[in-house]
Amino acid sequence: MKYRAAALGTDGIRLTMESALTARDRVGVQDFVLLENFTSEAAFIENLRKRFKENLIYTYIGSVLVSVNPYKELEIYTKPHMERYRGVSFYEVSPHLYAIADNSYRSLRTERKDQCILISGESGAGKTEATKKILQYYAVTCPVSDRVETIKDRLLQSNPILEAFGNAKTLRNDNSSRFGKYMDVQFDYKGAPVGGHILNYLLEKSRVVHQNHGERNFHIFYQLLEGGEDDLLRRLGLEKNAQQYQYLIKGQCAKVSSINDKNDWKVVRRGLSVISFNDDDVESLLSIIASVLHLGNVQFATDEQGNAQVTTENQIKYIARLLSVDGSILREALIHKKIIAKGEELNSPLNLEQAAYARDALAKAVYGRTFSWLVNKINRSLIYKEGEHPGWGSASVIGLLDIYGFEVFQHNSFEQFCINYCNEKLQQLFIELTLLSEQEEYEAEGIAWEPVQYFNNKIICDLVEEKHKGIISVLDEECLRPGDATDMTFLEKLEETVKNHPHFITHKLGDQKTRKCVGRDEFRLLHYAGEVNYNVTGFLDKNNDLLFRNLKEAMCNTENPIINQCFNRTELTDKKRPETAVTQFKNSLSQLMEILVSKEPSYIRCIKPNDAKQAGRFDEVLIRHQVKYLGLMENLRVRRAGFAYRRKYEIFLQRYKSLCPETWPVWDGRAVDGVGMLVKCLNYKPEEFKLGRTKIFIRFPKTLFATEDALEERKQSLATSIQATWRGYNQRQKFLYLKRSAILIQSWWRGTVDRRKAARRKRAVEIIRRFIKGFIYRKYPRCPENEYFLDYIRYSFLMSLRRNLPKNVLDKSWPKPPPSLTEASEYLRHMCMQNMVWKYCKRISPEWKQQLEQKVVASEIFLDKKDNYPQSVPRLFINTRLSNEEINAKVLQALDSEAIKYAVPVTKYDRRGYKARGRQLLLTQNSVVIVEDAKLKQQIDHAKLKGISVSSLSDSLFVLHVHCDDNRQKGDVVLQSDHVIETLTKIAMSAEKVNNININQSSIKFAAGPGKEGVIDFTSGSELLIAKAKNGHLSVVAPRLNSR
Repeated sequence: MKYRAAALGTDGIRLTMESALTARDRVGVQDFVLLENFTSEAAFIENLRKRFKENLIYTYIGSVLVSVNPYKELEIYTKPHMERYRGVSFYEVSPHLYAIADNSYRSLRTERKDQCILISGESGAGKTEATKKILQYYAVTCPVSDRVETIKDRLLQSNPILEAFGNAKTLRNDNSSRFGKYMDVQFDYKGAPVGGHILNYLLEKSRVVHQNHGERNFHIFYQLLEGGEDDLLRRLGLEKNAQQYQYLIKGQCAKVSSINDKNDWKVVRRGLSVISFNDDDVESLLSIIASVLHLGNVQFATDEQGNAQVTTENQIKYIARLLSVDGSILREALIHKKIIAKGEELNSPLNLEQAAYARDALAKAVYGRTFSWLVNKINRSLIYKEGEHPGWGSASVIGLLDIYGFEVFQHNSFEQFCINYCNEKLQQLFIELTLLSEQEEYEAEGIAWEPVQYFNNKIICDLVEEKHKGIISVLDEECLRPGDATDMTFLEKLEETVKNHPHFITHKLGDQKTRKCVGRDEFRLLHYAGEVNYNVTGFLDKNNDLLFRNLKEAMCNTENPIINQCFNRTELTDKKRPETAVTQFKNSLSQLMEILVSKEPSYIRCIKPNDAKQAGRFDEVLIRHQVKYLGLMENLRVRRAGFAYRRKYEIFLQRYKSLCPETWPVWDGRAVDGVGMLVKCLNYKPEEFKLGRTKIFIRFPKTLFATEDALEERKQSLATSIQATWRGYNQRQKFLYLKRSAILIQSWWRGTVDRRKAARRKRAVEIIRRFIKGFIYRKYPRCPENEYFLDYIRYSFLMSLRRNLPKNVLDKSWPKPPPSLTEASEYLRHMCMQNMVWKYCKRISPEWKQQLEQKVVASEIFLDKKDNYPQSVPRLFINTRLSNEEINAKVLQALDSEAIKYAVPVTKYDRRGYKARGRQLLLTQNSVVIVEDAKLKQQIDHAKLKGISVSSLSDSLFVLHVHCDDNRQKGDVVLQSDHVIETLTKIAMSAEKVNNININQSSIKFAAGPGKEGVIDFTSGSELLIAKAKNGHLSVVAPRLNSR
């Protein structure tokens, strides 16, 4: 049963029982007692359907919880959900498993009376899962300690172990409990779980040797094969393939998609270690499980005399080793039967059928007794020792009964007879306790009790268990009497003994119509839940449950410690015939009834919504069948025989007081008087209610629904009124809070501001005093009187210096230092300049460095000497004024390997007529070349260059003076360049003639040829004018750009 998952989004409107009344049209009522048509089974099932569709799987019938398996995950079992139900009154929260668990726990703590929770339903309805959830609830919500934690772990871990050994896949349920379980959880005086005890009932041992198609054997066999380590399986002589074992292939369903045997095996191994199983215990236990599988593979054949002989010796060897018995003795015990007649022992050989019966009987006995041993082992680990928990006389107990529900199959046999007999007894107890509880409540409240008519199934219980006349007695007599007793003689004896009983029918006793439905080998019982046909085939064998004596002897001689405890040697010497299976079950059931009667019961009725295990599918036929055999309608009828609804005065008044002006908003008198005033105001009729000592009883659900509807209408006006009052109150409180806060903050802030002012004035006075004293002693050597003043002067200068440092190397500004820091200031100024220069130099690129070098040379040559020099300063000198494309290729070829460092267009003036001619000046590594188109007109080596002359005016003429002894030179060269400063700087640096540049004021003389001299006269004018003068000189008039 899958119960985990997302919490219900609408859980907020379902928190209390009454809140769901307002949504009853959609989700039904959460207590069947409030159904208007409570006698209608259709109305009952429709209410279940509504709630199931809304994922509301729990519904009450008074204090009985009806649970429908959702077959999907619902997150209503988280820790917050547990806390919501913890310590809360039963009807104050929506129906839930936890409400039942918590109510039992609180009753245990407050009333000190043992409790029990009876969980019933058919296979697949969720009984086992409900038991787990209750144990988890106690594990989370109960007080803890180290010892308690250990017990909690053992209680929780006992479940997967018992499921592994006692649960199996059936057609109806993949994890069906094939045994009944009653678990006592013991609590100390603090309410902590300190121990436990488990009783098991009627394990379905026949499943060990036979399974119906589509079913499996017990889980542990498959878990061992799937999850067991290779070394373990090798020691046990097992293979991982379940198809190799006869006991596992009868149902042809070894693999199930919804079961992970490998993971379950890990859980079982972990659980065994928690419950104090050591390695030897585990090895012995698994050896027994393996021996059962090997027993199933033991095969027989007939000899010449028709006697059975073992044909699988290997299997006998495995079994002998695993159970630590003598192999030959075991072999003989499987094919012979020991008979004691007149004090003599005779070994009677068995035929094939008898040998197979003996083998299967041994397998069932070994597994069944091992299961009982396992339960006892778990009980020893859960035992409560009073000495460990002083302070309280004895532990209180909450019992959990997880027992099979009423079963009706197509073929019903001995097991279904026992199960349904158990359910008859539980139904009888259930009705009696419910009626008793109702009667006690009525008497306690002073309400007249009206006898309730109901079906008393005591007549059916007597039919089954009455001494000498009941079915059990007849069955035992047939099993014990000498002679040839068979299943059919048992049926005949039944017909003779109980033929007149109204709830017993056979083919022979029935009418013509009945005989069509009841076989000749069947009898029919009319149970409280309906008619069931039982087939008597196998009744005697299953009831006898005999194990041949020689097989018992073989088992008693085992050295396996578990088998040794399971087979007591006293069985061999005890002359008394053992009790039959049904008698043992009857006695166990009687003890269980005594246990349940001694406790305060709570009930959980589990319902399976469909056989396909599909979420959301609601099979009405199947559910109607379960509602019938669970006796839910009978229970509802008993609960509704009197009053449908009852509540304590305080709770009823608290909920509905707003419907009466006299009780709203506060009722100061007694609660009973307030309720009386309230019902009078609501116009309740006398037959609709009764007032008890502490509770009000309302007879009809429609009365409650009308009250609830009136409350819903009243809530609207109340909500508006409450909201207005609350908003006013809330805003008033906010205002008062803000006012108090403002006053507090203002007070604190004023004090803080005044304290700061006082501290600041005090510091100011001290500083001024020290400053004045320092000023008076400022010319003295450093002393305590002037150290503050001097430090301040230094600090002020340094801060001023920090703010006014030079921005670049050209910035010569520097703050004036005080006398005491003059020397330090000079050091700082020098360091600052060095640092700026270093930073500046570090940032200079090679190209910019070259530019600066040229500018420095130009400055050395022309600064304050040449009139147009200032205009050239901001202009960058470029590498060349002519590209290679502008220079004739023949010139480049003529220069050969000499690289051109600089090229510029110039104007050359002839030496004689001073005629201007366009030329190109090329500067190479070794010479200055004058070019006319493709001709090298003149090439002046740097060594032959004597100097350069230029005027001080703004003209752009210059003269290159060459040595006259060079025959290649015709004389000095007169040139004009638009970039005269740049051109002359580059020539001077390349020819290393920086110091050979002459700047003349009025005239320049130059060699016009061998023995000839030319003169250039320079005068100032308004515009530039170059022409030959009458005196034969070259006259240059240039405007003055700067005054020097």
